[in-house]
Amino acid sequence: MSERQQHVPVLLDRVLSLFAPALADRPAVLVDCTLGLGGHSDALLGAHPQLRLIGLDRDPQAIELAGRRLAPHGDRVTLVHAVYDELPDVLDDLGLPAVDGVLFDLGVSSLQLDAAERGFAYAKDAPLDMRMNVGTGPTAADVLNTYSVGELTRVLRDYGEERFANRIANTVVREREREPFTTSARLVQLLYDTVPAATRRTGGHPAKRTFQALRIEVNGELEVLRRAMPAALGALAVGGRIVVEAYHSLEDRMVKRAIGELAVSTTPPGLPVELPGHGPQVRLLTRGSEQADEQEIEQNPRAASVRLRAAERIREAT
Repeated sequence: MSERQQHVPVLLDRVLSLFAPALADRPAVLVDCTLGLGGHSDALLGAHPQLRLIGLDRDPQAIELAGRRLAPHGDRVTLVHAVYDELPDVLDDLGLPAVDGVLFDLGVSSLQLDAAERGFAYAKDAPLDMRMNVGTGPTAADVLNTYSVGELTRVLRDYGEERFANRIANTVVREREREPFTTSARLVQLLYDTVPAATRRTGGHPAKRTFQALRIEVNGELEVLRRAMPAALGALAVGGRIVVEAYHSLEDRMVKRAIGELAVSTTPPGLPVELPGHGPQVRLLTRGSEQADEQEIEQNPRAASVRLRAAERIREAT
């Protein structure tokens, strides 16, 4: 199976339509902050012959595979091995003071889910790694084998929204004393044994929330996003647009907050006129968050949890 067949970009038509007014019929620059296998980037480059694309990814394998896919677009593509909160440094290095578009497709990529040896998918027995940048930082096994009950409970509760976080954390700490955790199958079995049967019947796979929480913790995803959103919004030229696809409620709330703070006036209440430089900096392009329709979810189950938000910069960043 080719990379192109493996990867189905989520909400692709909507992403293209949202960016079109900022990119059409002129030289423009867009940063794909979560390149993955390059599906969104390939479509954007195909739709806009004058577009220059900067693609970022922390996963070296993604850079390699996306590079092959995007090679037909030649020197319009610049790929950078970087985490997306490094966006300001990347733009400085490239001599770009502002850009016309920024795209985030957050969460785990098709590449990472489909590579069993990476340990992201609970349906396949594999080493408990979950690092998006393999070889850097602690693994999921390190988290399971070293965190205290309190620390594990926090991770599972906050990042996985797991109702039984404390019960699972206590069981993990007890079991690792017998033997450290190394592979996903043992953790999945522990979760089956720990999560009550009634919840297993109605709440989806019992490992889903724990695996999500471990992945977010291992990769520092929420901390990175917290830094990246203001940087991305600040990098937009007037008329530039940002589109963010989130798959986790905490991510979506952070995106909503970061965009929303710039979409309102900062003129003190009660003044009869807008103070200069205090008007909204961005205009919301979506009413709340947008979701995939049933047809797309049927064709691509990974679209089921997507929440898309978008905005346009309407005055200079302050």
